[in-house]
Amino acid sequence: MNIPRGVACNAPRNYLWLWCCTVCLVLVFAFSSLAQPVGKVPVANGLAGAVASVDEDASRIGIEVLRQGGNAVDAAVATAAALGVTEPFSAGIGGGGFMMIYLHDQDRVITLDGREEAPAAVTADLFRDPEDPAGENLPFFPNRISSGLAVGVPGTPLNWQTALSRYGTLSLSAALAPAIELAESGFTVDETFAQQVARNQERFGAFTSTSQLYLPDGLPPAVGSQFSNPDMAETYRLLANQGINSFYRGDIAQAIVDTVQSPPVVNDPPFTVHPGAMTLGDLDRYEVRVRPPVVSDYRGYRFYGMGLPSSGGITVAQILALLESSDLASLDRSEALHRIIEAERLAFCDRNAYLGDSEYVDVPLTGLLNSSYISSRQLPARASEPCTTPGNPLPYQTDPSPSLTQAADVAIANPQEGLSTTHLVTADQFGNVVSYTLTIESTGGTGIVVPGYGFILNNELTDFDTTVPHPNAPEPGKRPRSSMAPTIAFAPDGRMLAFGSPGGSTIITTVVGLVTNLIDFDMSLPEAISAPRLSQRNGSSTTIEPSDAIDITALTQLGHQFRMVDEIGAATGLETSTDGAFQAAAEPSRRGGGAAMVVNFMSE
Repeated sequence: MNIPRGVACNAPRNYLWLWCCTVCLVLVFAFSSLAQPVGKVPVANGLAGAVASVDEDASRIGIEVLRQGGNAVDAAVATAAALGVTEPFSAGIGGGGFMMIYLHDQDRVITLDGREEAPAAVTADLFRDPEDPAGENLPFFPNRISSGLAVGVPGTPLNWQTALSRYGTLSLSAALAPAIELAESGFTVDETFAQQVARNQERFGAFTSTSQLYLPDGLPPAVGSQFSNPDMAETYRLLANQGINSFYRGDIAQAIVDTVQSPPVVNDPPFTVHPGAMTLGDLDRYEVRVRPPVVSDYRGYRFYGMGLPSSGGITVAQILALLESSDLASLDRSEALHRIIEAERLAFCDRNAYLGDSEYVDVPLTGLLNSSYISSRQLPARASEPCTTPGNPLPYQTDPSPSLTQAADVAIANPQEGLSTTHLVTADQFGNVVSYTLTIESTGGTGIVVPGYGFILNNELTDFDTTVPHPNAPEPGKRPRSSMAPTIAFAPDGRMLAFGSPGGSTIITTVVGLVTNLIDFDMSLPEAISAPRLSQRNGSSTTIEPSDAIDITALTQLGHQFRMVDEIGAATGLETSTDGAFQAAAEPSRRGGGAAMVVNFMSE
């Protein structure tokens, strides 16, 4: 048996059982819709498992896996595979992500780093415009994001295989079966899907393979129409029948390399499309990393977050540490929000200056989270200007081989970090929980569909900082810094929570908002998710959603400036109570609303 690198091999399986399981899952998915409620439901309560995602079809597939006895890892992979079909502009096998798993029988949290990786040919001047005599970078939109230059080696397929082979009960073939059926039979186009195609129409129209799939008549698919992706079904079938090697060393790998090196542009494209230099060797070398979580405490809760190359867990932990000394619950709400805003500003100043892939950068993690360093970073009484001088955590390092990293000159947040991505959560009857964020970066990624294979390639390398030297500068084999923040938390009373969100760098502030809503402002999980959001990432203004629940006048009097946006993030979460019951929750309206589902009894 040909086992891909970075994946542990289980004992030989009963292949007859796996075949039966695969058939069963397909049949159950095909007929289960008759017993499911029509329309998305953002909150659900049950007794034997839970799934929440942005999409109804995907959540239903995850629930059917749980109902058939699969565990939370099986359900997470099956749900994610379905999202690759119905939410292809946010996630899919052309991208990457971070999966956090709580194993009940071992009482431990494991994190899987399936982040995309820079090809070996990448240099620090990755996005330099070859035709600019001044050596300026290519315009971010559309030239940088829609190019072969922006494509990182995808990690999602190997992340799925790693999770299943180490911690799941299903084969990859069985986990993909419902998504294959979904891609072949199709799904109903909703308003979000149609809008995302429309907003990317020029980019999608620049590539023959993408326009054939998503603009077959030169227009986005109509809301309410049926959309199928037979090429995606066949690609999933190749993965199911031939294994992960087909993606990293086989026909799919060759197709990815060909697409990156020679993007399938139309005649007379609306903008210049630059090729990349990814090779088969880059795909062959890719590995999923099993990393320790970032562990922190806040008001008696124990939090597990994602570590580098994601800045999500570290920055969330630092923000909460900065807030720990403030009794937010007893303060006027505007004063409490002021402190949250300023804590976010300080933490993002440090994040933008120090954090990068820890395999390339000596990051002062212990210093950044040291309690004495946190105490030295005082929250101002009034709104401050954007921080241009980060703190100095180096004297607070306590590890035996301390960091020698110096702060980067640029500490202002990168406003161009992709706002796409998707998050899902699953829990099973055995007590296992998964919190999983996955992405292809921008909405629609590069906009380049791999011809004949039906999936979009990521543009994740745009997450690198182009100002050098910088801890997040492009380098061969390096993973760009992420903001993804899948989170698992344990409450003092024994409840367990799992949540996360898409939204680029706003993911971090969305997770902080969920935590403070739940703990400081005593909201239920559904209330915490639906509450209005704001986001400060060390900019001159704070991004905010329109809402009467936030007193902008009072905050303006404290010196804050605001930039209004329609929505921030699209969270999903779940909570397990001490008596074994589950509550799954998703957005009631953001991104068209999400779908929360539960299993009540395994005999359903």
